[in-house]
Amino acid sequence: MKRASLLVVAVCVMAGMFAIGTSADELVFLSPVVGSIPNAVIAGVPSGGAPWVVRRGIAVLTDEGRLRVDIRGLVLPSVNNTAGPITGVAASVVCANLVVATSNTASLSTDGDADIHAKLAVPSPCLGAVVLVRVAAVNGAPLQTPSAFIAATGLAAGQNDDDRDHDRNDDHGHDR
Repeated sequence: MKRASLLVVAVCVMAGMFAIGTSADELVFLSPVVGSIPNAVIAGVPSGGAPWVVRRGIAVLTDEGRLRVDIRGLVLPSVNNTAGPITGVAASVVCANLVVATSNTASLSTDGDADIHAKLAVPSPCLGAVVLVRVAAVNGAPLQTPSAFIAATGLAAGQNDDDRDHDRNDDHGHDR
């Protein structure tokens, strides 16, 4: 419950800060970002081959196409809770199950922190909006186009809720 309350407060603060910075824009989309699971496909884009987790993440999109994705702790539990070889990410906006725009590459730290800020051409209205965080650089080498998504909005957050240390138990003494 405490975590949910903190998430609500963080979302409200981020929305307020973003609204002040984009006073002429109308807020279209505000959503938490969660890690991906293998074998998922959104708008024809496959997820990465291993599960990813996100400590904190939020995506905000305005009707003027201003996109802000702030992520903290986007990591692979299977690679010692680091971002592994992924060193850059891009955000793709999906409307009506089609990728309509993708940001430039933003750096992803070893700890899984990234800030993506972009002005994109997005249709209005953007029905069924989803933001995908996609692999855009590996070992410092940029990819020609972003590949698999490793985090997204609109996914069930349950995979990250009760596993703060990203091991195979729910932090209450129960194995998953």
